[in-house]
Parts: sequence; structure tokens; C-alpha cells
Amino acid sequence: MNAITPVAPTPEDAVKFAYWVPNVSGGLVVSKIPQRTEWNLDYNIKLARIAEEAGFDYALSQIRFIGSYGAEYQHESTTFSTALLAATKRLKVIAAILPGPWHPAVVAKLGASADQLFGGRWAVNVVSGWFKGEFTALGLPWLEHDERYRRSREFIQVLKGIWTEDNFTFKGDFYQTNDFNLRPRPLQAPHPEIFQGGNSRAAKENAGAVSDWYFANGNTPEGHKAQFDEVNAIAARNGRAGKVKFGVNAFIIARDTEREARAELQAIIDNADVEAVNAFGGAVKQAGQASPEGDGMWSKSTFNDLVQYNDGFKTNLIGTPEQIAERIYHLKTLGVNLVLGGFLHFQEEVAYFGEKVLPLVRELERAKPIQAAVA
Repeated sequence: MNAITPVAPTPEDAVKFAYWVPNVSGGLVVSKIPQRTEWNLDYNIKLARIAEEAGFDYALSQIRFIGSYGAEYQHESTTFSTALLAATKRLKVIAAILPGPWHPAVVAKLGASADQLFGGRWAVNVVSGWFKGEFTALGLPWLEHDERYRRSREFIQVLKGIWTEDNFTFKGDFYQTNDFNLRPRPLQAPHPEIFQGGNSRAAKENAGAVSDWYFANGNTPEGHKAQFDEVNAIAARNGRAGKVKFGVNAFIIARDTEREARAELQAIIDNADVEAVNAFGGAVKQAGQASPEGDGMWSKSTFNDLVQYNDGFKTNLIGTPEQIAERIYHLKTLGVNLVLGGFLHFQEEVAYFGEKVLPLVRELERAKPIQAAVA
């Protein structure tokens, strides 16, 4: 097939928008509230086209190998991401990858082909892993917290090396390559964007040292700013000052009135699947608290926070379009480059966001340009 014309990007200084791809059943909240969201391909192709038309820049596919905590069915992330690329023209799709089951050289080859075929629109999110049950089910060793992030760092180093160097050789503790030549290389230069998340010291060290993007779970503005400052300091120590961009997770509830939005949030929490939330909380808190400093992802999350998988309620993008736009602009002043949104009813709410919220954000950006978000 012929390559598609490369994506026309959002202006570099504008905050960008992404949405979680619901390629996993159960939606984005661990709640029994009705959700007009489906995990099948037809629904997701329509959603991707709606998001593209609405002004979204990215879609992030989820990585799950086995069912858990209300997400009993799941499509494989790289295959699903490629299907969405084939159905769109501008949207970038970020495929979540879990080191352990995947070798980075295989992902480098897969990503290079997808990037060539679909106009430079493929990206990767390297997920270090929190779900021990997946590794046990796959017969793979479950590493301690910091070792999982050390493996992820090697994974990213191999991706970058294969994508940018000839005859790439790497001898690490987890991965090895020998005189590896990749042809064709990705269309994007120097390579497809590499995303990575996590709240722990090890996650921030990886972001500062090797990643292009750092995803933060939901948090307060002050909490996000502290994370960004720490990652920026680490990046500077690694000779990468200003090289890391920042994305924040948010569950977005935009309604015509604040009362409607808050009532929707309360309904989600009131209908929480208590058994699934508690089981999920136990697994993820074990993973977060297992970091040496005890401050990994979810280590301080409450029950209500955990009703949304990535603490999305904390970011507080809940209210009227005007309120949400102002809060997004404030996040931008703190250094946020991208907002990653989850929604209750994806197709309708992504369209509403594109019609009602995103134009207000652009108006604020034009009226109050930011010279330098983060030093």
C-alpha cells in the first residue's frame, strides 16, 4: 500500500490532546454505571474519526494480556493501534508496550513499519508494569519495582539505538542485540515519540534520562508541578535540559452546568464496583509502595480515586466547558504539553469536548501566550 501523507501537527506551542482508546472492556471507570462505550473495532474506528475531527492529536491504546478488575476482555494494543491508523489520516496512535513479553528489537521493527505505512503517526508508551498476575499467567518472572524500571530504560535505549544507528549492538542485563540493522527506519526523525509514566523516583529518573514524554497520573496542579520540576532537574543532569515533554491524565466530565458534571461524578462513585476497586487497589498499591521510597503510582490513592484507573478525578477537569478550559490553560502554565482524557460515553463526549472545550482553550492560548512554561 502507499504511505499516507505525514500528519499536519498542532502548533508546537499549543497544548495537545489525547484520549484513552477503549480497546479494553469496562470503559475507563471501575463502576457499574451505564457507559455508552464499547471495546470493539467498529466503535473505536468511529471514535478515532470523531476525535480526529474534534482536534485531538493522539490516541493511546491500552496494554492488557489477561482480564482483571472489570476489564475482562481486551484487544492487543499494537494490532489495534495499526487498525486505527489505517482508519484515520491525522491522528497519532500511541501503542502501549509491556517490557517482558516484548523484545525491544521486535517492537522497533513493528514500529518502523507502522510509521512508514501511516505517514509518521506511530508512537510507543513503555509501561513498566504493575499487574503481577499478568506476568505469572505468562510464565514470566516478576521483577522488583526498580528492576522493572531498569528493564524499561534498557528497552528504550535499544529502541532508540535501532531506530537511529547502523549495526547497533547492545549488551545489557535484560536485552542484547548484535550488529542489528533496521531497514526501513521509521519515517519520523530522529525516531517515533517515546512515552513513559510512573510516579516513583525510578520512573522520573527514566523520564529525565531517556524518554521523550512523561505521563503523570491525575494529581493537583501543585502535585503535577512538583513532578515536572523533578523530572526537568534529572533531565538537566543528563544533558537533556528542556527535552522532556509532559502529559497529564484526566477523567473529563464536561457538562453545560457544573451541577450536572458533579452529579455525574457522584453517580460514577456511588455505583462503583466495590469488589473490583478494592482488588485493583490492592494490586496497584502493592506495586507503588514496593518502590524503595514507597511513593510509586497509586501509593496514596483513596477508594474514590481508584474508581478511575489512573487517578483521573484528581486533575479536576470536571465542570462547564469554561471551567475546564481555564484549568487546562493553568496546567499549561505549569508545563503541561498534553492532556490525556478519559470519558464516560466516549463518542458523544469527545465530540462535545471538541466543540465546546477545545476552542476555548485555543482562545486562552491566543489571548495569554506563554513565553516559557518551565525553565
